[in-house]
Amino acid sequence: MAHAFTYDVPIGPDVYARIKEGLGSEPPKGLIAHLAYRIEGGLRYIDVWESKADWNRFVEERLHPVVDSVVTEALGFRPPEPPVERLELIDAWIGR
Repeated sequence: MAHAFTYDVPIGPDVYARIKEGLGSEPPKGLIAHLAYRIEGGLRYIDVWESKADWNRFVEERLHPVVDSVVTEALGFRPPEPPVERLELIDAWIGR
């Protein structure tokens, strides 16, 4: 079952670009879609993954090591994990 969620982060596009660079160009296993857009006070992400296990693996193996370094350097501290709002996904239609 797909795992879809949204959450807000207190960073700007410049820090986001550094995180993406640190993650490399290879898409993570299980990622269906990742959207990032500006909101007041930072960015909002919307993610869709094949499973929660794929998301958890990506977080532990790739995301946290990069975010811990980049965000701590940019903000001067490591903010707490953002609250995640689970989405009841009905469909994901992704075009190329």
